Parts: sequence; C-alpha cells; structure tokens
Amino acid sequence: MFRLFSCIWNAVFAEKILRVQPNIKKLFLLIRATTKRLANNAYKKRLSTPSCFEFSEKRIADPKIRESMWQEIDIIVNSAATTKFDERYDVALRINALGALHVRDFASKCSKLEMLLHVSTAFVHGTRVGLIPEKPFSMGETLDGSKISYLDINTEKKIIEEKLSRLLTQNAAEKEIARAMRDLGIERTLDSIFVAYGQGKLKFFVGDPDSTLDMIPGDMVVNCMVAAIASHSNDHQHGLWVYHVGSSRRNPLKFEELKWVMHRYLTKNPMLDSRGKPVRVGQPTTLSTMASFHNYIATHYLPLLKILKVINMMLCNHFESLYTNMRRRINSAMRLAELYKPYVFFQGIFDDVNTENLRRTIRESNKNVVLNFDPKCIQWEEYFENTHFQGLIKYVLK
Repeated sequence: MFRLFSCIWNAVFAEKILRVQPNIKKLFLLIRATTKRLANNAYKKRLSTPSCFEFSEKRIADPKIRESMWQEIDIIVNSAATTKFDERYDVALRINALGALHVRDFASKCSKLEMLLHVSTAFVHGTRVGLIPEKPFSMGETLDGSKISYLDINTEKKIIEEKLSRLLTQNAAEKEIARAMRDLGIERTLDSIFVAYGQGKLKFFVGDPDSTLDMIPGDMVVNCMVAAIASHSNDHQHGLWVYHVGSSRRNPLKFEELKWVMHRYLTKNPMLDSRGKPVRVGQPTTLSTMASFHNYIATHYLPLLKILKVINMMLCNHFESLYTNMRRRINSAMRLAELYKPYVFFQGIFDDVNTENLRRTIRESNKNVVLNFDPKCIQWEEYFENTHFQGLIKYVLK
C-alpha cells in the first residue's frame, strides 16, 4: 500500500503506478486543500482514475484513519517541494524542510514500512563545482563556501519567527509581510526565462554560454522513482541510497544551446500580446558575466528611465503608465538575473553511477520500455519544441 504525500509528481506518479502495477491494494493520496470541495476539484483536475478503482475520501486528522494507515502502509513517497515561483520563505521552509521532518515522523510509526522514497531538487547542492557524487548530506552539513559552518533548522525557524514578530509589531500590511518573506528565500524555474523572452520582456540572456544545464523530463523522474521502489522494496538491507536523475553527465545541454532553441521556437511560434498580436523576439544577446549585465543595464536602460521619470513629473504624470511599465521590466530583468545567477553560471556535473546501475537493473529485467529514464535518448531540440514548450504554453500560460 502506498502513501503519497502531496507533491509536484503526484498525478504523474499515481497514474504511472496504476498503469504498470494495477494490483495495488490501496493508495493514499494526500491533497492539500482548505475545503472538501477544493480537494475534490484538485483530485479530478490532476488525476483521471480508471473506473475499476474505488475512490474514497478520508481525513488524515481522524485518529482511526491514522492508526489504520500506520498498520497498512508499505511504501511512502514524499516530494519536496512547493513549486510556486517566488515563494515566501516561511511557507517554503514549512513545506520543503519541515514537511520532510513530519513525513519521517509519520514513517517511523508505520509497522510494515519497507521504504521511504523522498524526492528533492538539485538546488540543495548550491554552487558546487566539478563532479558532484551521489551521497547524502550529514545532519547540519552546509555547502562549501557557506558563511556558517553548521545548519540548524531550529535557528532557521527562529529567524522567521523573529522577522514575523517585528513586522507585526510595526503593523506591517499583508503585502509587506509577503514581500519580506519572499526576500528571505526564493524558488526558481527556468521556464520563467522562456516566458519573459517570449513575451518580449527579456531582450538578453545572462549566463555562462558553456555552463551545463542539468535538465530531465518529469516522466523520467517518475520512471526512476518506480524503478527505485521495484529495486529496493523487497531488499532487506537497510540503508540510504541517493540517485541523481539528471542529464549533465550523460547528455549535457549547454546554456548557449538552450538560448537558440528558445529563439528558433519563438520565431516560428510567437506568443501573443494583450491585443492578440504576435510578439517578435530579436536575436538574443548573451551577457557572460554579472558585471557585463549590470553595465548593460546602466548603459542601455537606466538613462532612458531617468529621463522618462523627469518628463513624467514635469507633465503631471502624463507618461505614468509608460514609466511604470519600463521600470517594472528593468526590475524584472534585474531580479531574474539574481535569481538564476547560481544556475546559469553553474560549473557542476551530477554524477549518476547509482542511477546508471539502477538503469542497468531495469534493462536486464526487460522493463526499460515502460520505465525508461535514460537521458541519452533525449534529442533536446526536438523535446523542447515538440513537448516542453508546447505543454508550457498550453497548460501553464492558458
């Protein structure tokens, strides 16, 4: 029996399980929602369950339900994290870090538990350089070059509590509190660069052209999750295994290559502006250092913004809308550059020895047709043009 804690892979993973292993007795799917109606809507929107499966609603807050789950569950799957762009730090910490702690506590009470599968993101590695091995962090371990030598989750919680307390003492508005919390920590997604460029808001790219982007389709992540469960669920050797599901070692994609893939796609398939007219994207300029980026902004944009500000004031805010939009675009570009700096200048390669051994096991069992997660089979331009970009526009930007 499975327990799925609400995560970004829930729908894909659950459907994959029901398709390749339909003899599962029971699957518990945790859906975060404030009301029963919203939970039902989320379920129907994200997961299409075959009619041969029974769907029953249960509340985990019910002590009897919890006791039943502790006695029945064999495998738990949990995934960090919140995927909301620009998330508040207090929310991100509560879900990404403390959520894993709560899952561990829940798992410790499951008497028949065979496996706890936790999915995280590569962002935990920060800006490491060179070959990054598949090994877990030690408790309290921080990244190389960190300003602190030890990471204490209780200290992180205290920082948030003190910050919120100061804001409440100052009678800060909800918008101010949200902004302050976002400034403490931010979630990233490369799709924001594609959208900003496609909408004409981004005229240049900031990053090392030779930097390797580690990317992987979501269905391959799910296939690896299923493969790991199949490989370890009956393994009575207790231990901790780390699998890097990525492309930088087997099928690297350079930042410069992705830039031109975006350009070619948006040239042939332009986005539409608010008036329904196609947005033409220019040939992208690459700024290979943060210094060149700041110099570019200072030379090409800030002088015009200052002139427009003066004219707007002299003409009683006649150009307020134009000035505000231009300022927002500049601020958006500055913010995006800071957000992605650790990743578009990333010089690390994720080792995948464990993952390759897992792939070999799946190939030997002839299950690689339904559980393929080999990045070497990906043709990046074809994948982005025919799958990723189309899905992003159809389902995310609709």
